[in-house]
Amino acid sequence: MEQQIQQQVQDYYGTQLRTNQDLKTNACCTDDIPTAHKKILATLEPEVLEKYYGCGVCVPEDVQGCTVLDLGSGSGRDAFLLSHLVGEQGHVIGVDMTEEQLAVARRHVAAHTTRFGYTQPNVEFRHGYIEDLSSAGLADNSIDLVVSNCVLNLSTDKAATYREIFRVLKPGGELYIADVFADRRIPEALRHDPVLYGECLSGAMYIEDFRRLLMQLGIRDYRLTAKRVLTIDNPEIQQKTGNIVFYSLTIRAFKLDLEDQCEDYGQVATYLGTADNPHRFVLDDHHVFEAGRPQLVCGNTADMLSHTRYGAHFRIDGTKELHFGLFPCGPAPVATVNTTATSCC
Repeated sequence: MEQQIQQQVQDYYGTQLRTNQDLKTNACCTDDIPTAHKKILATLEPEVLEKYYGCGVCVPEDVQGCTVLDLGSGSGRDAFLLSHLVGEQGHVIGVDMTEEQLAVARRHVAAHTTRFGYTQPNVEFRHGYIEDLSSAGLADNSIDLVVSNCVLNLSTDKAATYREIFRVLKPGGELYIADVFADRRIPEALRHDPVLYGECLSGAMYIEDFRRLLMQLGIRDYRLTAKRVLTIDNPEIQQKTGNIVFYSLTIRAFKLDLEDQCEDYGQVATYLGTADNPHRFVLDDHHVFEAGRPQLVCGNTADMLSHTRYGAHFRIDGTKELHFGLFPCGPAPVATVNTTATSCC
């Protein structure tokens, strides 16, 4: 069954879809692209942009010099964007299982290397399966940042995929994804529909099952950074999916030993204004740090800001010697997502 679904996905993105205009829903669309990213994207090869099928913005701040893994890199749009952002001393690895998409990305490596002014490529594209990253030659604790844009929902074994992600991440490394999730478990019958699966709908995880899966892997706290309800805009597909509500969520999680609740230790975080945006730093949908302004944080947030690459940009005052109980903090419930439809590509 899993091999059949993988083959259907490869066929859908390799031969059935010619450009993103062939998509049958608006699941794969992107809003609120940062201005700096838009300027870089405008320099990319047209074929790379036309065959892009992402659902959000999945590039965090402060990636200069990082080793980045892009899962389901497709035509290479996000990988080339990251190639520019990490700089010539950084490295980007794109992994995809679809040879036709890999061929598109690979034939544009040289052009983008020249365009970015690099003496040699800092991006490469490998054939492999996200459920088994050893198939792409990725070692334990070798990656600073894993990104994925509307691809993990296509995995036929979500537990294996997330287990592999946290295997290859370095301690303190970050997972930053934009993906499709659902407000309930998808009926098994819908998983057999090649169009629904290829459109990133019937493979979507129930958000609470995602939380439970991360807990099983030792990831006790993740953060939501962006969210929107998907409007299907296709009567035939809407009829099949019924009352299921689909969301495009941007999520970050760190390979850290965190607590399963936000606990109060009286710690204070101050953003130093030294990351990409000198005025503010957005950790998630309820933590926006103004440069120079001290802000009370829970113990998990303090660790996210001090035991990762973001540690250079924050001052954390206080230790965990005294405990004051629960901290009023945590991921915003998906049910609070604004249902107003937004414009898409």
